[in-house]
Amino acid sequence: MKAIEKKNARRKRRKQHVRKNVTGTADRPRLTVFRSNKNIYAQIIDDMAGHTLAAASTAEKDVCEDQASKGNCKGAKLVGQVLAEKATKVGIKKVVFDRNGCAFHGRLKELAEAARKGGLEF
Repeated sequence: MKAIEKKNARRKRRKQHVRKNVTGTADRPRLTVFRSNKNIYAQIIDDMAGHTLAAASTAEKDVCEDQASKGNCKGAKLVGQVLAEKATKVGIKKVVFDRNGCAFHGRLKELAEAARKGGLEF
């Protein structure tokens, strides 16, 4: 097994520990974050209905036009702001945060703080 496969397997195992306790309802949907080396993706999901209510990522052209700030903290902050705006338009104020097996620092922390400043509670 290659080193990257081991790393992904460990992250998936941590993800399962988080997901067994965190579920999104209609009242408090789940805000989940996925980060790759080049982009960061965030979406608000109602797990009971199985629907994505709002989503934002640095891969979208209207969110992040600057190529240099796609995979870093600046891009994560932009995604958090845009996601908070989209959530308030849909009528979402409270969410449950799903860190998706990643440590809560760096890009994840910047995204969460920007979403909190945008009006989301978690």
